[in-house]
Amino acid sequence: MVPHSYGRMLFLKRLTWHGTKVVSYLCTSRTLLSDAKRSMTPTIHETREWLKDLLDAHGIWGSPPPGSGMKAVPSPDNFENVKLQVRNMQDSYKEARIPVGSDPMVREKYINFYNGIRIGRILEDLDTFAVAIGYKHNLDPSRGGTLRTPMSIVTALVDRIDLSKEGIDPRQDIMMSGHVTWAGKSSMEITMDLNQEINNSWTKMIQAKFVMVARNPVTKGAVMVNPLHPIGEKEEALFKMGEANKKKRIEEGKKTLLKSPPSEEERLIIHNQFLHTLDPKSSSFKIRVRPENSVWMEDTVLKNLHICFPEQRNLYDKIFGGYLMRKAFELAWANALLYCKQRPFVRVVDDVVFQKPVEVGSLLFMSSQVVYTKGPLIQVKVHAEVVNPKDETQETTNNFHFTFDSKMDSLPTVMPKTYAESMLYLDGKRHFEE
Repeated sequence: MVPHSYGRMLFLKRLTWHGTKVVSYLCTSRTLLSDAKRSMTPTIHETREWLKDLLDAHGIWGSPPPGSGMKAVPSPDNFENVKLQVRNMQDSYKEARIPVGSDPMVREKYINFYNGIRIGRILEDLDTFAVAIGYKHNLDPSRGGTLRTPMSIVTALVDRIDLSKEGIDPRQDIMMSGHVTWAGKSSMEITMDLNQEINNSWTKMIQAKFVMVARNPVTKGAVMVNPLHPIGEKEEALFKMGEANKKKRIEEGKKTLLKSPPSEEERLIIHNQFLHTLDPKSSSFKIRVRPENSVWMEDTVLKNLHICFPEQRNLYDKIFGGYLMRKAFELAWANALLYCKQRPFVRVVDDVVFQKPVEVGSLLFMSSQVVYTKGPLIQVKVHAEVVNPKDETQETTNNFHFTFDSKMDSLPTVMPKTYAESMLYLDGKRHFEE
């Protein structure tokens, strides 16, 4: 198993980020660490190797699929006969270190041309770390720390990632910590914190919440995960919050603009925007004029294409979800840069949905668009789809939502022109306000 370097204590804490109160689901009681103690915490690279060992996934491309050699576990035919083990939050607690400060070679991979941190790399690490926490929750101590049953744990949803206004310092190691905060039948909510030592004290830089699901590696059907039993008032509060988050996602899914019409208030917003784009010198609905200090939404589209090579595969020979997030983020960031014409800072990654896995060898199209603006903030949506080159059919794989801070006093307003763009605007507004 992965060693732990120091004691910790779970507690709830209130803090304020960019004017919004959020709950710090997981905080770790830490003292400043010596270099020796810090080096005892496994790196995120070592965490990836631990996952490969657990799943026997060290094969090269073209070898038997991962999961076929899982060690000391029942066969996939006996899923229903495996007894579930009740776990608590401490059982899944895990730590990892991103050694950007102590290892110059690692820093070279993570640093950007502003001498800051490449957030896309952090998104990759968060995805890996969430998978590791999910597997730890389902380990069987009676089997020597192996899985109680074969399973593939994958990311279903990135519910939310909040980033501090304080930029991550590439000269200091980043400490990751997290654990399962809610578990259903086959899904788990995993909450993670990223901290750095700033001015001799620990500072929370990122807080992330992922929803992971367990699948049968043979049939791809759902597999039951170990139930989670909260201990004490604090853990019960975390568990209830996870349950509330699940119900909220279900309700929001029912209200999506792809299924339901806009509210009366939203329809009024659309109509007022339409009126503001009419030529005051004409009595025609057909002549449209862009308002001052605004940009047509149709002019904010930025696209790219990726060929999905085996190098980017995950433990199950699909394209790594963290890689998809990194590519989507970098496209969204470039779009925000072109829109505000100066360096944008990401504040929130919200509601990243993984609708279907991306196969190795796929042609992956990504399309980004500025869909909402308010004050200095920019909401960018990225839509990802795979294209079959034989018949040119397209299938959506992911949707990503990012909020950037331009730090501008007079950011141009994005203006929809068509009804479809108005729906994108309202959808972006909903994500922004949530």
